[in-house]
Amino acid sequence: MGKNKFGEGAEIVWQDRKRFMGLPLSFTRYSLVRNGVAWFKLFSNVGLFYSVIDEINLYRVYDITLSQSLADKIFGTGTITLYTSDKRAPSLSLTRIKHPYQVRDMLSQYIEEQRKLHKVAVAEFQR
Repeated sequence: MGKNKFGEGAEIVWQDRKRFMGLPLSFTRYSLVRNGVAWFKLFSNVGLFYSVIDEINLYRVYDITLSQSLADKIFGTGTITLYTSDKRAPSLSLTRIKHPYQVRDMLSQYIEEQRKLHKVAVAEFQR
């Protein structure tokens, strides 16, 4: 804990990079950050000289998809896509991260905790 780029008292729970053939040879970085139990946010930071940073509150996520190509399976990576209720960024992909199954389970757990904390319900519609 301490002062960092995410604010006073923010703690990085998980971080990784987009990978190429299993190696973190990319300027795309992902971070899951929390500030106590008050909030959890997922950040996607893309770029070296010019950066674009996307931020998503976990309680806004309503669905998760995990996909793996054959190459992903060989190198132990995968892509997790989070679908959100955010109008500007309806989805965020964590591309070719390592240990995708463990990360998906961790995210699912934190998403459910944040929904309960913020009293957010996700309605499912049947046709």
